[in-house]
Amino acid sequence: MRGRHLIIALVFFCMAPAMETGPEIFPRPLSPRIANYDIKVKLDTETRTLEARQILHFKNKTGATLSEMPFHLYLNAFRNTRSTFIQEWGVERARKEFGDDGWGHIEVGSITTADGRDLTGRARYVRPDDDNQYDKTVLLLDLPGEIKPGSEIDLVFDFTARLPEPPLARSGAKKEYFFVSQWFPKIGVYHEGEWNCHQYHANSEFFADFGVYNVWITVPEDHVVGATGLEFDMTDNGDGTVTHYYRAEDVHDFVWTSSPRFKEFTKRCRDVDIRVLMQKERSYQGGRHLEAACHAVTYFQDWYGDYPFPNLTVVDPRRGAMASGGMEYPTLITAGTFFGMPKGVHAVEMLIIHEFGHNYWYHLVATNEFEEAWLDEGINTYSEIKILHDLYGPETSMLDFMGLKGDDMQSRRYSYIRMPDADPVMRNSWEYYSRGSYGSLAYSKSALGLLTLDYYLGGQVMRDILRTYLERYRFKHPDTEDFLEVANEVAPENLDWFFDQLLYTNHVLDYAVAGVSTREIKPPAGYGYTLDLGGEKIEKDPKDDKKKMYESEVRIRRLGGFKFPVEIEVEFEDGEVINEKWDGKELWKIYEYRRPARLKGAEVDPREKVVLDINFENNKKTVAEQKLESSFKLGGYPAMLKFLLDPK
Repeated sequence: MRGRHLIIALVFFCMAPAMETGPEIFPRPLSPRIANYDIKVKLDTETRTLEARQILHFKNKTGATLSEMPFHLYLNAFRNTRSTFIQEWGVERARKEFGDDGWGHIEVGSITTADGRDLTGRARYVRPDDDNQYDKTVLLLDLPGEIKPGSEIDLVFDFTARLPEPPLARSGAKKEYFFVSQWFPKIGVYHEGEWNCHQYHANSEFFADFGVYNVWITVPEDHVVGATGLEFDMTDNGDGTVTHYYRAEDVHDFVWTSSPRFKEFTKRCRDVDIRVLMQKERSYQGGRHLEAACHAVTYFQDWYGDYPFPNLTVVDPRRGAMASGGMEYPTLITAGTFFGMPKGVHAVEMLIIHEFGHNYWYHLVATNEFEEAWLDEGINTYSEIKILHDLYGPETSMLDFMGLKGDDMQSRRYSYIRMPDADPVMRNSWEYYSRGSYGSLAYSKSALGLLTLDYYLGGQVMRDILRTYLERYRFKHPDTEDFLEVANEVAPENLDWFFDQLLYTNHVLDYAVAGVSTREIKPPAGYGYTLDLGGEKIEKDPKDDKKKMYESEVRIRRLGGFKFPVEIEVEFEDGEVINEKWDGKELWKIYEYRRPARLKGAEVDPREKVVLDINFENNKKTVAEQKLESSFKLGGYPAMLKFLLDPK
């Protein structure tokens, strides 16, 4: 091992602890800039390995004295079948995916201080989330001394990494295509009085501090590179390789990609320079990707606030490497398409709008995706649904092709309905009942809940809530309580009653029309009596059958534990419609009517605004349907036949 470390040191011998960097992007810092990285990395395309040195410039703005530092080593999730990630994701799936040689890993060769003190022996693997002794995704470093509040420390890491092939969970290589994410030793976040640095789990994403990244990427000269931030320089090394220098400010992650088969497309949208890197065989879709990215930039800036970065890169993953698609990073997102994708299938647009949205709901407000995934995934999925509805219409937001129609919101409903009550939304991402439950609840239930609230409060109120939340917590680490405080401040009423149910219980929302009935009111015999018709006294001749009266009843039930106000539309055969409002708190509600017309039927939530309701099928019932049901249940086929011949 020492020989390898010596080679690494020689490769980067010219790399001083304080590397020379390029011009600043922003005139003043936008974030606290706690975790700052200078990294030099060289890609060996034959072995899909990275040889790298990184300098972490850490500023202690925690207010606490620190004696240790934890680091994420995410690539060790793909080290072997015993890692926590693979145990959760599926051992046999991983064996099939990687075979004998597809595994990835990261090895820290040495850790030193800026003045040369060797700290390598002070580092050890820890498992803060489980007892898996084989998991090596968190490295804890005992510091040689304390870091006082307000002080700084520089740590130098020499490390090597091997990318998994094919990509899995965002990272990896496929032949000539390389997508390099979560690839360097990344410090955890000191948050709420302690270090937050979870292991890499199959469900979880990430949590990190903001900083400045200066990264030098050496790749073969025929490769096109895309990365977080802006490229300021490219140097020809004279050996068939080039080094690209990127700088990114006020971001909390850095990712890059490299391939000789990328074809570049560019466009300026608003004040953002968009760059699309398409696979050559799908280059005809470059314009489509640019247009979708421009829609994303426009809507998010108009609805929620400024996108402060000057650029956005959109990457089209290689065929066979789609596990690196559909993912977000600061100023760089990955999409996903296939050859011949029809324009009426809006999957490309949905992916780009969704992944760009994470640049707002995760990268500008750096929430803890390990513990509160809904704050990113739920809010972002809600935003995606709203934008697609506005772009393509509610019925065709996902599909409008050869007479077929599909709605993004309905697809989220299908996702939610599959597993609506396995967990509460507020749960550590790796502690959900299953990956299906995680997707159903952290993504779909959260989004549908916000959409239901949108229809209840009004779209502008929800937009104001999200805009205020973003403005208040840009470049910070807000949590659920911070979001709820903003929601209650901006909304016209306190919303604890709603979010307590949505986030902290597994209750489902389901209101139904349980029964409808109508019958003629038979008047008494004789002459000269008065009939009370809702306060109106009418003299009635029993021979005059034009003034028949009917007594009708509508029964509504709450079948789930989630309580929400609902509207009920009651319709009579003469065309009269009565709209009722029920707070939905009790288990049932009965409405009774006396009208000169038969009841036709009733419907809960007639405009389907309560999209969190798990069963729209039981929302509506007519008297004819009720009688047919009763005929089946009570009279069998003879009674059903009689009803069909004479339904009244």
